[in-house]
Amino acid sequence: MKSERIAAIVGVAESDLGLVPGKNVLQLQAQAAKAALDDAGFTKDDVDALFTAGNWAWAPNLMLGEYLGIKPKFTDGTNIGGSSFESHVGHALAGIRAGLFDVALITYGSTQRSNPARGAAVPFAPLTEQYERSFGLPMTVGAYALAAIRHMHQYGTTSEQLAEIAVATRKWAMRNEKAMMREPIEIEDVLKSRMIAEPLHLLDCCLVTDGGGAVVVASARAAARAKKRPVWILGHGETHTHNSIANMPDLTMTGARESGRRAFEMAGVTHDEIDVAEIYDSFTITVLLTLEALGFCEPGEGGAFVSGQRTAPGGAFPMNTNGGGLSYTHPGMYGIFLLIEAARQLRGEGGERQVPNAKLALVNGTGGVLSSTSTVILGRD
Repeated sequence: MKSERIAAIVGVAESDLGLVPGKNVLQLQAQAAKAALDDAGFTKDDVDALFTAGNWAWAPNLMLGEYLGIKPKFTDGTNIGGSSFESHVGHALAGIRAGLFDVALITYGSTQRSNPARGAAVPFAPLTEQYERSFGLPMTVGAYALAAIRHMHQYGTTSEQLAEIAVATRKWAMRNEKAMMREPIEIEDVLKSRMIAEPLHLLDCCLVTDGGGAVVVASARAAARAKKRPVWILGHGETHTHNSIANMPDLTMTGARESGRRAFEMAGVTHDEIDVAEIYDSFTITVLLTLEALGFCEPGEGGAFVSGQRTAPGGAFPMNTNGGGLSYTHPGMYGIFLLIEAARQLRGEGGERQVPNAKLALVNGTGGVLSSTSTVILGRD
């Protein structure tokens, strides 16, 4: 690990998850923020930078800062969908490197399950999407189904191979008491679940839940007084390639090819050194495309790569160790939970699902309809 130790994740936490009818978006974020700051051994008075994303308010940073009683000297409301929080980590690293602040609080919250009309689930603006919806494309699953069917046509990928991802992820969820879905499933169960948008079945699709999460990022100076072992931010890359699926340059290749390349170069590590991967799994196809784009396997080889339960507990490639968006939780913009789980794995806090001696983690968020990607590589001393 060659990167300078400039900034680290020092605190992580979730709010209540699943169906949470008694809390609004701000309350979920406040609950997660307080727990993450406690995890770090900090208070809100230590926070001098505030990051959030979501469609729950006209200016979410303003509302959140007021609610938490934080008046930051730096604020970032970057919103590129589910990968926003990986970008926030990269931006926090850049801000700390520039000397703009010392402690950043990153939060997210959504009530999309209990109160979809007022949660984070705001319809896509009918601008470029108007040319797709009028032809009956269901959002967002239809866009991912297009990518899946193209990958199948081009490379021979099968529904059974996609189902391998859902089954392996559920096995991790069975080891996570916070996971919403913990009943065991087999490949046949995935294939027999009802079709949502061909070729994606119900069990190929993420959950719809309430929930919030928070991550505390600190400079090396501030991290020295944190309660927990720092998880260093070693590399970051981000990009977005399109908005609507009709304008995706290649349905089988995501921007993770670029964001991942930059993250690996910045971190100075190789693919073989990664001990655990946390990959955005809005749908099973999202994972398969991302693994190829990141370079863990060649284009078209993703189906073979995940076969034989390779990503399940005990497999050669531990991935989505909390149960992922497919089985753990998915409040709409899942990326912050990838960071939370990666930090816990590197701190040895995984419990039953702990990957032995995990030193390096890769986190990749995806936003929109395979539109944005942001890759973070984390490491411990």
